[in-house]
Amino acid sequence: MLQQKAPQAKAHSRRVEQPVTQQYANKNTAHQFHRYDKRVIKAANFGIHPRMFSRNALSVVEKLQRQGFEAYIVGGSIRDMLLGKHPKDFDVATNARPEQIQNIFQRQCRLVGRRFRLAHIMFGRDIIEVATFRANHSDARNERQAKQSHEGMLLRDNVYGTIEQDAERRDFTINALYYNPQDNTLRDYFNGIEDLKAGKLRLIGDPITRYQEDPVRMLRAIRFMAKLDMFLEKPSEQPIHELAHLLKNIPPARLFDESLKLLQTGHGVKTYRLLRQYGLFEQLFPSLIPFFTEKEDSFAERMIVTALTSTDERVADKLRINPAFLFAAFFWYPLREKVEILKNEGGLNNHDAYALAGNEVLDLFCQALAAPRRHTAVIRDIWFLQLQLLKRTGSAPVRVMEHPKFRAAFDLLAMRAEVEGGDTIELAKWWHEYQFSNSDQRNQLVKEQQTLHPKPKKKYFRSRKRRKPRPIENNQ
Repeated sequence: MLQQKAPQAKAHSRRVEQPVTQQYANKNTAHQFHRYDKRVIKAANFGIHPRMFSRNALSVVEKLQRQGFEAYIVGGSIRDMLLGKHPKDFDVATNARPEQIQNIFQRQCRLVGRRFRLAHIMFGRDIIEVATFRANHSDARNERQAKQSHEGMLLRDNVYGTIEQDAERRDFTINALYYNPQDNTLRDYFNGIEDLKAGKLRLIGDPITRYQEDPVRMLRAIRFMAKLDMFLEKPSEQPIHELAHLLKNIPPARLFDESLKLLQTGHGVKTYRLLRQYGLFEQLFPSLIPFFTEKEDSFAERMIVTALTSTDERVADKLRINPAFLFAAFFWYPLREKVEILKNEGGLNNHDAYALAGNEVLDLFCQALAAPRRHTAVIRDIWFLQLQLLKRTGSAPVRVMEHPKFRAAFDLLAMRAEVEGGDTIELAKWWHEYQFSNSDQRNQLVKEQQTLHPKPKKKYFRSRKRRKPRPIENNQ
């Protein structure tokens, strides 16, 4: 699993001994560190060299080090390289404060975030995220530096410290890895390399406390399990069911972003299974739960798996994916049920029922995950086109084909055919054939439909002539 070159890294590792008083300024956290070895390992033992990293990330580290600061490439990029994967992002950690980073990089730097202050160094479209070493939030002097909610969630976390303290604040051991390109060495404070070898995902610190500090860590655990094919160790696994409800305290906009990382990175089906196993799916999509069954064979559940399978295949083939399509598929059957209720109980016509039901379903969706309007607008288009796809006579097919979201609507129709069967299969086949036919063939397809489903003849009524009123006879 772990990419490593002989000889073993332990043979080339050297321990860096420092007095405890120099390593840790805080007596409350000092005792937590002596149990772990601080190791500096030659990265070449694992086939890692500076040329494998982003030039922009290397330039940020070099510039910070020239100014007298510590700086390292950290986290996921190191983890992915050790696993033989190609990293997408390169993050940097340093002991320079955000304002000092901005002074060094000037207009190239933008400070972002309140809860967790970060510096973004911009190289055109490429952005290198730079974070200052964090310390334990108990070291905070005031609420401007750190603040917690009653449930233990960190509302603000800007207490700065040393690299050792920063390693303790990271979520998983496999992410507490630091790379110095100047001497091509790795720093591993919590045996993350050993955990990578074992395929074990382990939280740093007390799992309950760490999940309470940031409940999104539960979702990150699921994502890493699916993406890296790792297992979650028992102490980190046990509290999830009990603490899953804490996700309700996370802003819906952040949960929406996390849902995309979970479901649209190529491991959607596996992630979905894990989310349901650990009781986290209902926290993200509470309005879907009434449509789930014990055997997991309802139309809604089968559609979710079908849509995620298609998304995983498109990611593997490096094709474009659209979150709006995925969520349009997720909520299609809840929409259909709501439409039928409005038609039967409210007496609404089909078009009005779809419009009203769409509003209600999307409102419930956005209460949990705040999808941007650009996505909800596309979801409405895809749903509305399911009605238009029923019209196969006259000029209707041409108008439907010209709609910019036609292809997405057809893909949903094809998935519906796979899930529902019956007449939907015939409808999907007709539109598939219509798309790839020439004009003469299309006209023939439309004529066949007009023959099979002729328009009802209009009834004409002659206006009745009004009779003249009879004169009133005078009997006198």
